[in-house]
Amino acid sequence: MGRHVDNRVFRPVDRQRYREKMQRGLDALARMLAEGNFSFPHQQMGLEMELHLVDEHMEPSMSNTIVLEKISDPAFTTELGQNNVEFNVEPRVLAGDGALRLEEELRTALARADGKAHDAGAKLVMIGTLPTVRRAHVEPHWLTKLPRYQLLNEQIFSARGEETLLDMEGVPLPDGSSDKLRSYADSIQPESASTSVQLHLQVAPEDFAAHWNAAQCLAGIQLAIGSNSPFLLGKALWHETRIPLFQQATDTRSQELKNQGVRPRVWFGERWITSIFDLFEENVRYFPALLPEPEDEDPVAALDAGRAPVLAELRLHNGTIWRWNRPVYDLVDGVPHLRVENRVLPSGPTVADVLANAAFFYGAQRALTEQDRPLWTRMSFEAAEENFFAGARNGPDAHLYWPGAGWVAPDELVLRRLLPMAHDGLRACGVSDAARERYLGIIEQRCLKRQTGAAWQRDTVVALERRGMDRQEALAAMLRRYIELAENGDPVHSWPVPPR
Repeated sequence: MGRHVDNRVFRPVDRQRYREKMQRGLDALARMLAEGNFSFPHQQMGLEMELHLVDEHMEPSMSNTIVLEKISDPAFTTELGQNNVEFNVEPRVLAGDGALRLEEELRTALARADGKAHDAGAKLVMIGTLPTVRRAHVEPHWLTKLPRYQLLNEQIFSARGEETLLDMEGVPLPDGSSDKLRSYADSIQPESASTSVQLHLQVAPEDFAAHWNAAQCLAGIQLAIGSNSPFLLGKALWHETRIPLFQQATDTRSQELKNQGVRPRVWFGERWITSIFDLFEENVRYFPALLPEPEDEDPVAALDAGRAPVLAELRLHNGTIWRWNRPVYDLVDGVPHLRVENRVLPSGPTVADVLANAAFFYGAQRALTEQDRPLWTRMSFEAAEENFFAGARNGPDAHLYWPGAGWVAPDELVLRRLLPMAHDGLRACGVSDAARERYLGIIEQRCLKRQTGAAWQRDTVVALERRGMDRQEALAAMLRRYIELAENGDPVHSWPVPPR
């Protein structure tokens, strides 16, 4: 969806032609996979980080256009809501001390950008869901004023034909109280209340299926030990409320279509794969195009002429199907490559936590792909999906299924099984001992103390409410303290909780 899209009305013939172009794209992709026409000089990782903007009162600051003008750095771009920006990190190799250097680069770049945002009366925040978002902040006029966002909003609501219902049952807080959210929205702007970190890994075509399957196996664990999104519209909901929020805010299905079992566009998937082709083919088979704007290129003719096709239709369509682990086909200087994009993790709490989450994911993923008997041959896809939603809902208190261990707590599973695997995987990737010990050490301590960003937020709000604050006051005070601790840079497992 990063591509420019014109603000226009689509005709039936546009959709028919677009479907035909996507099928031509599938034909070209199948040929390229068979002929091995992909670049893979070395394994590279990339990172995208979405950020919130808040004002001096800790409320959303609808100022991304002004803030981006102040920052004046192409690495920072717009996102869906006027209270969001995105930071794109240049791809780099996994090996060596790259992660340690990246940590320093991220700290420097974010500090500089935050200083520029301050000039516009705003502050950058790395957090999954912004706890101070209120109903007034999710009105349609707060969408970023770019055609692609406006058009996407129109197409989603046209497909659904009715308002969005945000309907979530909260997990009880430490004091035993529980909340429920039921709220209607007439745009996709509620999705801007959440921000994420997307991890990219370039892989060889023959290895893509193993890496994607491994990422699906890990998704529930990532959420359970990395959750940072417990509040939305004043309610304490899931530990990672981003998950149901994203699915509901962008859902193109009416209730009747849901009852029929029509697949949502925010999708975990439904089966293990044997090739990246499986995922692109599912996209075309199951999902109508939201933005059917075909390009002039014939991808098969481009191949015949000795050029790598852009596959514009397949790629744009793929950008409107929000798999939690998404396939990516891309070109650099006309040379094609493939990536797995992991979209599971929330933003924050600190740069160190973000890189620890990334190190754990890349290391455990690599180790799983090299097992003699792959995990996904011993685990049903349904179990992986159940883990995903259990981890999102309950965080460290989830119970997850793992072959050979049965039903197990996330901290026990990570400490006993996955952390040693992640160490092995990072060694195999050539990551230095210093980087490996730093970032996986953070994961170890987070599990030992059972304190994620979401757990800290929930505990802190309860403590502040017991001191006499109402919910909105407690959320603002918690967020102010969150920002102070995040700026210190110490990982979230070390953050103190106010006494109750």
